[in-house]
Amino acid sequence: MYKSLFAGLSLLSVTLSAQINPIDFEADGHGADWTWTVFENETNPEVQIIPNPFPVGINTSETVAEFKALQGGAPYAGCETMHGSDVGTFSLSPTNAFVSIMVFKPVISDVGFKFATPAGASTGEIKIANTLVNEWERLVFDFTGIIGEPSSNGIDQIIVFPDFQNRNSTNVIYFDNIIFGDSSLLTTGAINQTPQTVVWPNPAAQTINLSATTIIEHLVIQDVLGRTLITKNPMNHSTVVDVSLLPEGFYTVQLSHGTHQRTQKFVIQRR
Repeated sequence: MYKSLFAGLSLLSVTLSAQINPIDFEADGHGADWTWTVFENETNPEVQIIPNPFPVGINTSETVAEFKALQGGAPYAGCETMHGSDVGTFSLSPTNAFVSIMVFKPVISDVGFKFATPAGASTGEIKIANTLVNEWERLVFDFTGIIGEPSSNGIDQIIVFPDFQNRNSTNVIYFDNIIFGDSSLLTTGAINQTPQTVVWPNPAAQTINLSATTIIEHLVIQDVLGRTLITKNPMNHSTVVDVSLLPEGFYTVQLSHGTHQRTQKFVIQRR
């Protein structure tokens, strides 16, 4: 099912914009024979294209990319395609400024994604944390906010940060099925998931980190009696909230994006 969908998307993309789409790491697809340069990852072990070790859930494709985020690597260790080849040359528009990627991770941490031009102009990374551990999950990055900026024109490189965090151990991350498309990637399609949110640490002491697969337009923190204690309008995919003045106990945080709402529970504990 995925191969037929991806083949159609790839033909349409190449015809219209010279952008290679999708990146599925299959032998008859795109990405497996590209130059993926690893950076800031201590000894920089290469990205490996391997048989899918967990062909279950939303991703039963045959091959995937494996990235080993070493304990001694920088938080922003990642991999990038080669300028002037691989992904092609294109500009962002409403038809391709949403990026979907599947990940399989042993920990919850940010996944970062960004574009770059031959001159080195970068869109800056968007970071979204996975919400599932040891299970395939699809994340969608929204780059529509930078359409028209200099960094959105003449793009010829993508950069992936599979495990954007300080690490206490080496984490093996798998990623697959990178698709560029329009806003329908958020809400429709055979591989769609509902928008996800993660709150960490939980229990929390002084701050909580919030990350969502859609832009967080508004957040409200309430106590168990339903009283609103904190409101914020971050307008991005992730934010940090100071909860140091709240007493220990149970709370909910409600995040909204357009008509979509999601509520997460968390605990404040300082003992």
